[in-house]
Amino acid sequence: MADNKRTSKFDFFVLSMFLVSLCLAPVPTSAQDRKLSFGVNGQFKILQVADMHYANGATTRCQNVLPSQLAHCSDLNTTAFMSRVIAAEKPDLIVFTGDNIFGSDVKDAVKSLNAAFAPAISAKIPWVAVLGNHDQQSTLSRQELMKHIVKLPNSLSKVNPPEAAHYIDGFGNNNLRIHGAAESSLHNKSVLNLYFLDSGDYSSVHNIKGYDWIKTSQQFWFDQTSKRLQKEYNEEPNPQQGAAPGLAYFHIPLREFWFFDSKNAAKGVRQEETGSATINSGFFTTLVARGDVKSVFVGHDHLNDFCGELKGLNLCYGGGFGYHAYGKAGWERRARVVVADLNKKGAGSWGDVKSIRTWKRLDDQHLSVIDDQVLWNSSPN
Repeated sequence: MADNKRTSKFDFFVLSMFLVSLCLAPVPTSAQDRKLSFGVNGQFKILQVADMHYANGATTRCQNVLPSQLAHCSDLNTTAFMSRVIAAEKPDLIVFTGDNIFGSDVKDAVKSLNAAFAPAISAKIPWVAVLGNHDQQSTLSRQELMKHIVKLPNSLSKVNPPEAAHYIDGFGNNNLRIHGAAESSLHNKSVLNLYFLDSGDYSSVHNIKGYDWIKTSQQFWFDQTSKRLQKEYNEEPNPQQGAAPGLAYFHIPLREFWFFDSKNAAKGVRQEETGSATINSGFFTTLVARGDVKSVFVGHDHLNDFCGELKGLNLCYGGGFGYHAYGKAGWERRARVVVADLNKKGAGSWGDVKSIRTWKRLDDQHLSVIDDQVLWNSSPN
């Protein structure tokens, strides 16, 4: 865990001045239309930030840290960790997978959202967010939260996809296309597709208690979007075979996460029960049937950080990130990194996606990297 004394009054002053300038700065009109592409190195890197639980900044105390750290620990430690990991990894995209703010402790949801996302905005890196089960427990509804998030600088979030806004459940459902490397034959094709879904908060169905789930309307939108993207992938110019690989991000885990423990998961640990809905939404079956999504990434259960493969689909936790979130003293907060690599087609030329890898960064003195693993290869070994 990082040295908590770094978050001094001066750090808080600098952060406060940044947030003031953020509120006054004009929102870039081109953010929603930004084209995401693989880099000249043939890679695209995604940083997942799960469960920040941000509240009110320096006055918000940490949970489940060592006694020696408690006096100097606040939301600003979450901010410092994010700034460090962004600087170390230099991601192409940051994905926030819900419980970005801890609504029940928040005094002003807008200020807390601005502060929570401030390091990503300051780094001028594209980012996208979905909601968890705690974000809306303050002064803004889920719809109002997303309406604010989409207006923030460099946000690629959407309130909902325009083609499905009239029927889809939830807020924040979205698809981002990652195009091939510049000047390659696939620079105008999406070679990696990202899906973001609102897994809701709590069941609103009578006699069904517990957490919410991804609804039929969302699964229909995913299925139709996946099919459309595959059709485009197979069309001229430069028609490709099959479907481009995909990744899905949401907050509440599927019931299939129960299948894994620390013994049969490929990497990582289980230290608490899976907080899924009490019913099975069927989304796992939908994902397997389509076949393009290779990995699902969730948050919600802060003490689980494993990845396990079931029926060809990887189910991965991000691991708890925020210091105002429950955790385990001495078990460092962490972030998940995912990197997709392209096939090399000669000197300076790149093709489609070759592999997808992941690892985690710990908020310790060295930002340690752990659990490096390959999630998917285009060609079986």
